[in-house]
Amino acid sequence: MPVLLVKILQGRPPEKIEALIAALTEATARSLDAPPESVRVLVEEMPKTHWGVGGQSFQQRAKQ
Repeated sequence: MPVLLVKILQGRPPEKIEALIAALTEATARSLDAPPESVRVLVEEMPKTHWGVGGQSFQQRAKQ
């Protein structure tokens, strides 16, 4: 049973997350020759204050 963990920033609409889950499931099933119903996708949304790049959070970078 393949399990995929995806971490993304908060703020995307639910339909975009649904599309991501469908696309990842399809790609994983095809790549691993696994039944799609065996693929698990976990999406973790991170607040922009908890994701940093170059020493700053995304929230702080957006202010600049």
